[in-house]
Amino acid sequence: MSTGDEIEAQLKAFGANLRRVRSTQGMTQERLAELAELNVRTVQKIEAGQTNILITTLVRLSKSLGVKSGDILH
Repeated sequence: MSTGDEIEAQLKAFGANLRRVRSTQGMTQERLAELAELNVRTVQKIEAGQTNILITTLVRLSKSLGVKSGDILH
C-alpha cells in the first residue's frame, strides 16, 4: 500500500468515526456544522473522507460533539 493509499484510508476511517459519533447523538450534519462554526459542505467532505483537516478543526468538532478528540480518531 502506498503512502497516498494509507492517507486516503485514514481520512475515510476518520470520516466514518465522525459520522458514527454524530449519528449516535442524533445530530445532523447541519447542526454539527453550526456548532463547530464550519460550512455544512466541509462536514460532508470530512465524513466522506474527501478532505484533510487541521487540528483546530478536530478540536472544534470534538467540542461540538462533547467528546474527546481521541474518540473521533479511534
